[in-house]
Amino acid sequence: MSVALAVAVGGLFAVGTFLLLQRDLVRIVLGVAVVSQATFVYLIAMGGIDEGTQTLVPVLEDHGSEALEIADPVVQALVLTAIVISFGTTALALVLAYRAYDENEAMDVTEWAK
Repeated sequence: MSVALAVAVGGLFAVGTFLLLQRDLVRIVLGVAVVSQATFVYLIAMGGIDEGTQTLVPVLEDHGSEALEIADPVVQALVLTAIVISFGTTALALVLAYRAYDENEAMDVTEWAK
């Protein structure tokens, strides 16, 4: 993994953790979404993409006896599926947050116990 991707993944995890530690329910939901996106970037970066060339794709071409390293298509397919599932669960969590706001008239989770 390149240094730029490592810094991006670390930054996304840091922002997501910061949002998870807030008291506002919408920020907590957004923190979960950012952490999941950071996980997807990490998995794609670990999927076998070589930094040297841009031609390494999951489609194999005839290169004679030359052994090629290619990106793993299974990781890409699984991450694409996980992105769709994450979008659906984030939408559901936002609807539940709105419903909790309707019931409690506050988005701050510490005010609900009062």
